[in-house]
Amino acid sequence: MTVESDVEKHFVKLAKENKAWALKFTSPGTRGVPDRIVIRYDGGIEFVELKKPGESLRPSQKVVKKILERYGHTVTVLDTKADVTEYWRLRRA
Repeated sequence: MTVESDVEKHFVKLAKENKAWALKFTSPGTRGVPDRIVIRYDGGIEFVELKKPGESLRPSQKVVKKILERYGHTVTVLDTKADVTEYWRLRRA
């Protein structure tokens, strides 16, 4: 059974392989921030929330996602290793 930490470890491994920096994002006093801030080699910045398979966003995460998107940022939710692999495949293209 895959747990969230397995998905996150796979994400970080592929980030390194793709020359990106996937920083753990914590913001004391602010609930619902995404798990990772991704800084890509091309200067792009994205936010990624990693979940265990089949898990959906909590209400506080939905609120933060909407706020970040309103500011023009991409927030991606990934819940399987296959989704993580596809995320990085698309960013290589």
